[in-house]
Amino acid sequence: MKLHSLARALAFAASAMAATFSYAADISGAGATFPYPLYAKWADAYKKETGIGLNYQSIGSGGGIKQIQQKTVTFGASDMPLEPKELAKSGLVQFPTVVGGDVPVVNLDGVKPNELALDGPTLANIFLGKITKWDDPAIQKLNPKLKLPSNAIAVVHRSDGSGTTFIFTNYLSKVSQDWADNVGASTSVEWPVGIGAKGNEGVSNNVIQTKGAIGYVEYAYAKENNMTTVSMVNKDGKVVKPEAAAFQAAAAHADWEKADNYYVILTDEPGPDSWPIAGATFILTYKQPPNVDNTAAALKFFDWAYSQGGKMAEDLDYVPLPNNVVDQIRAMWAAQIKTPDGKPVYAAAK
Repeated sequence: MKLHSLARALAFAASAMAATFSYAADISGAGATFPYPLYAKWADAYKKETGIGLNYQSIGSGGGIKQIQQKTVTFGASDMPLEPKELAKSGLVQFPTVVGGDVPVVNLDGVKPNELALDGPTLANIFLGKITKWDDPAIQKLNPKLKLPSNAIAVVHRSDGSGTTFIFTNYLSKVSQDWADNVGASTSVEWPVGIGAKGNEGVSNNVIQTKGAIGYVEYAYAKENNMTTVSMVNKDGKVVKPEAAAFQAAAAHADWEKADNYYVILTDEPGPDSWPIAGATFILTYKQPPNVDNTAAALKFFDWAYSQGGKMAEDLDYVPLPNNVVDQIRAMWAAQIKTPDGKPVYAAAK
């Protein structure tokens, strides 16, 4: 191979391995893979409109929390909201950007998207390793008209610290006492069974490549990869499909105005139309940022996203926040994120 051809090949391989998008700019962020498809779309549109770029590393919520605490990025991103006392300890603030949904995805011959239905206890027992075959009576009872194969179930889960995992395991902890007692809810847990994969991207790829597999991903990944999604029996006992309207129904119960530091978890919400594994995704940044200009640029980006990015969010089946919540977030920026002399780092235009 000629030298210049080799150089091109190596450059392509390096870019293909990186789950990032970047431009020459001062805005840097890292964390959750859950909102990555949307942040990539926002970043591309913002770059075209303003000439200002964004470098976002899709490394998982655990990594995003670590990087903002180590002050190596302007903002961190996490699908697991930090508790108010942890925010105070680190000198951080958090605010939500959009709501989305975790969805179980499967690789089963002859099964169409949303044709298979599961309830919470059955899903928990699959990930506990108690249900190991697709034609198990518990699954068949929920799907009496579906001919299920006797294949072994191949469980795929996240291997990295993940807010997607937090949402998923938080839900399983609410619907299964066995799960709550023996596994629990966190960004990283000791999985009883299964194969680990990095990021929503890794879980998607593993499920697509493995017959009989089941995993969980943010809905945008399932949609973009034409994966076979699963319907769920919700808290009201209704079978619901994963879609924006169901995520919106779950989010409708969120009381953002009364939530301390926006600490809201949206799993297993009531309502006949609610998707049971919904969650918001959050941005973390410093109350007194080490680089005022970079933080101001990041807040201006998210201000633009709230104003101009709603349609892009809806196209990927994320749910934009209500206008009154966005107004509240903008007021919080001005009141809490300050320069060393006490002035707001960024004041949104009214």
